[in-house]
Amino acid sequence: MASNTNINLRDAVLYSVFVRDHTPEGTFRALEGDLDRLRSLGVDILWLMPIHPIGKVNRKGSVGSPYAIRDYRAVNPDMGTVEDLQHLVGECHKRGMRLIIDVVYNHTSPDSVLAHDHPEFFLRDENGNPTRRVADWSDIVDLDYRNAPLWDYQIETLVQWAKIVDGFRCDVASSVPLEFWCRAREAVASVRPDAIWLAESVHGIHNRYMRAQGAVAVSDGDLYRAFDMTYDYDIWPHIEEMFEDARNFKTYLHMLNMQEAAYTDNYVKLRGFENHDQPRLASRVTSKEALHNYLAMLYFLRGTTLLYSGMEFAPRHQVSLFEKEDSFAEKNEDLQDYLRPLRKMKASLPLSASGFWAEEGAEGIAVMYYDCPTQHVRGVFSPYGCRGRVKVDLPDGEYENLLGGMVTVKNGAVAFEGKPLVFGN
Repeated sequence: MASNTNINLRDAVLYSVFVRDHTPEGTFRALEGDLDRLRSLGVDILWLMPIHPIGKVNRKGSVGSPYAIRDYRAVNPDMGTVEDLQHLVGECHKRGMRLIIDVVYNHTSPDSVLAHDHPEFFLRDENGNPTRRVADWSDIVDLDYRNAPLWDYQIETLVQWAKIVDGFRCDVASSVPLEFWCRAREAVASVRPDAIWLAESVHGIHNRYMRAQGAVAVSDGDLYRAFDMTYDYDIWPHIEEMFEDARNFKTYLHMLNMQEAAYTDNYVKLRGFENHDQPRLASRVTSKEALHNYLAMLYFLRGTTLLYSGMEFAPRHQVSLFEKEDSFAEKNEDLQDYLRPLRKMKASLPLSASGFWAEEGAEGIAVMYYDCPTQHVRGVFSPYGCRGRVKVDLPDGEYENLLGGMVTVKNGAVAFEGKPLVFGN
């Protein structure tokens, strides 16, 4: 864990924005028009997916992936100018929000500025041609961090952007040397001491694949030396299984407890059930009740809550990375009034509780615990339509449900009737 990680990040809601798809204009200035609404949802941190020019060589789709970056030190002119970005950051700050940008340091587009100016910075195959380790990523070539001047260039670039933005979400951070990130964090601190550092840590199977090639593959535990937050991908296979069958729910809850045991007591996880690489949550559920339970549980989990652009309207379509689409074209349910009380509930949870725990109170029903000397909070959820009485380890009596209504504890148990319960003393 970075020694100066702010534990208040556990209380934050982070909203991921694909700028070109968020508004018809697809610009920084147009995005400003949505800031008041996002703030009303309780958004604390705005994460802009890559804002840089996109390469043309081997481009996928008609507009290309924003992760095939041509120039780290410029902004995509389709989105606006650096001055427009600065103005957007200022407008976020006026509303008590912070803004971070995507950093894609594992690779560039084949026609990037670096490929032209510094061909020595790139991984080469046996024939001396620029190459990549993941075959499916055909629109990029990998950087080679065995080249020391590359470190200097990348860190200088981070410092440049840190003078404007509040931090970084670092793409496939596990594939870049840990010591690079440690050094980068130290350099950025000279201009932005409170910068937010979010690592896209990767699936365990990807790390095994990379290590089999003799490549860098940093674990979540080690990434916390440089980063404030990591993805939930260390347990993602169990999240996938949870979506599929209630019989797998208990294992997912067990993995949450494993994280509590494996990481330092001030660790911060990014908690999300969808993102630009994963299917929409609404496409995985079978009912409104299930969706509401998943969302309530998401906000209750210890860590930063991730909302992906448009998620507040329950779309099922996953927006393409390679075409311009409308993040808000599909509105199956307006969840905004449901999310606002969830945000208020999240803000009431004890940040430093030493006793976060999760268990299956009955088949398909989760009971989650926050315990500290002054506060004892219980959350009860079921994404599967299950009902039943579950033990909650609280004195008998009447409690306010922070999501609406009252909860009766009798003989140390509550009746769960399908609607999420969050209560305690």
